[in-house]
Amino acid sequence: MKKVGIIMSLLMGVTMSFCLSLTGNLTSGEGFQLMPFLISFAVSTVISILIGIIVPMRKLEGGAVSALKLKEHSLPAKLVSALVSDLIYTPVITLAMIILARKMAMKMSNGHAQLPPFGVMFVKSLIISLIVAYVIILIVTPIYLKLSMKLAGVNPPAGKPPVD
Repeated sequence: MKKVGIIMSLLMGVTMSFCLSLTGNLTSGEGFQLMPFLISFAVSTVISILIGIIVPMRKLEGGAVSALKLKEHSLPAKLVSALVSDLIYTPVITLAMIILARKMAMKMSNGHAQLPPFGVMFVKSLIISLIVAYVIILIVTPIYLKLSMKLAGVNPPAGKPPVD
């Protein structure tokens, strides 16, 4: 199951980084720009993978589900698990992306960029990113779990959810 966790972490990290970088790029007011998107994607992928390696997501998600006395693999448990994951990954990635975007804007404008205050940029971006990330997590987690189990050679009993 450790191999499944590593594969899941990589798949989720790349997917979340791609979606959040794309969202940030498209909501920046400048329209889509390839180079800032690629830089943002690369940096957020590294951050996501580091979080996935350092943070025991399954334990935290399982702890939240247990604390709320939810049945494992139920819809409410999946909603809570997605929220826990979202609240761990998204603020860190969003903070890094805002810092990076501000630095790139200042560099490209030779220090003359008219930027909103940091807090305003961060909060606006965080709200959008939390919503986008939550939806993405809900959609791709079951797909990636099945794929990760297959790639790791783990086959759950037919008709039953995977066992941790």
